[in-house]
Amino acid sequence: MATEVKAELVGSVWKVEAKAGDKVEEDDILVILESMKMEIPVVAPVAGTVREVLVKEQDVVKEGQVLAVID
Repeated sequence: MATEVKAELVGSVWKVEAKAGDKVEEDDILVILESMKMEIPVVAPVAGTVREVLVKEQDVVKEGQVLAVID
């Protein structure tokens, strides 16, 4: 079953660390968000393979927005 990785806050995508097809372990960094001059890592909640990354660097994201999907 696929796991959606969501933004916990409003911010901009500073760096995308993972791409589709990457194998990740639980707590691996997928995306780094920037909010109020702070860098906030978004980590994989589960181990698996990244199916897709739905954001790119410079995108502005909303709280609850899906950033990536892990199978």
